[in-house]
Amino acid sequence: VGGIAERMKFGAVMAFLAIWFTFSYLPIAHMVWSGPGLLFGMGAYDFAGGTVVHINSGVAALVAAIVLGPRLGYMKEPIAPHNLVWTYVGAGMLWFGWFGFNAGSNLEANALTAVALMNTVLAPAAGAIAWAVGERVTRGHASALGAVSGAVAGLVAITPAAGFSGVGGAIVLGAIAGI
Repeated sequence: VGGIAERMKFGAVMAFLAIWFTFSYLPIAHMVWSGPGLLFGMGAYDFAGGTVVHINSGVAALVAAIVLGPRLGYMKEPIAPHNLVWTYVGAGMLWFGWFGFNAGSNLEANALTAVALMNTVLAPAAGAIAWAVGERVTRGHASALGAVSGAVAGLVAITPAAGFSGVGGAIVLGAIAGI
């Protein structure tokens, strides 16, 4: 919904969500999480729902944003968050919760859980740094909003691979997402 915010009326958003849920989310969830599902049968292991939830909804948001066009006032006036402090509080709560989301998806405490936990630290940190460096290069200065945006991008990017990417892979995934 964040990808289409301020671009559609509420009723249209509700209709879009019903259509997306029925014709996109449910088939992908079946393909990935069900025994006879296509991707499950190919050996896909969707760590913490990253494929079904994050990739699926991210692609839907991107396609909807492209179809709908830019927000009103985009590139004409700044569209900053209403309160940067609350943005950081929310991102911190999100990141804290994400530890349970990624590490808890293993359903036991072992080395795989530790890898997922460590990757949930490293990927968002790399995303925050990469976004800040990218802003520094393109705008001449880094911003606090940019850093937190990069951290959230890193969280989303690492989720499907949280238990499998390794430390170096987590840093690379987070940095690419941040950029």
